[in-house]
Amino acid sequence: MLTIYGIKNCDTMKKAFRWLDGQGIAYQFHDYKKAALDEKTLDDWLNRVGWQAIVNQKGTTWRKLALDKNTLDNQSIKPIILQNLSMIKRPLLVLDNNDIVLGFDVEQWQHFAPSTMLRAGQAQ
Repeated sequence: MLTIYGIKNCDTMKKAFRWLDGQGIAYQFHDYKKAALDEKTLDDWLNRVGWQAIVNQKGTTWRKLALDKNTLDNQSIKPIILQNLSMIKRPLLVLDNNDIVLGFDVEQWQHFAPSTMLRAGQAQ
């Protein structure tokens, strides 16, 4: 089963939930506001896709931070992300094969949907 990470009241998250529900795809939701994020999970994501992919650099949280953004790396940004979870691109999906999908893009999501639905159907 895939896991979708984000913030419940985010408009993009709401679109993602509607799309997943409409496709009949089973998922778990991890709400940063209620459950935070453990450092080990963030380390895994940073090592696999890098901070530039994970951070929503167009978001207000990112723009408000007074950082020398040219000197950041995966380790130096980690505590900043953990203190500002809303700066993580939403949604962040972890598929049941452990692949990471960032953001809501229907065309991209349609590529994983058939295999995810099949696996979800087999698990029932």
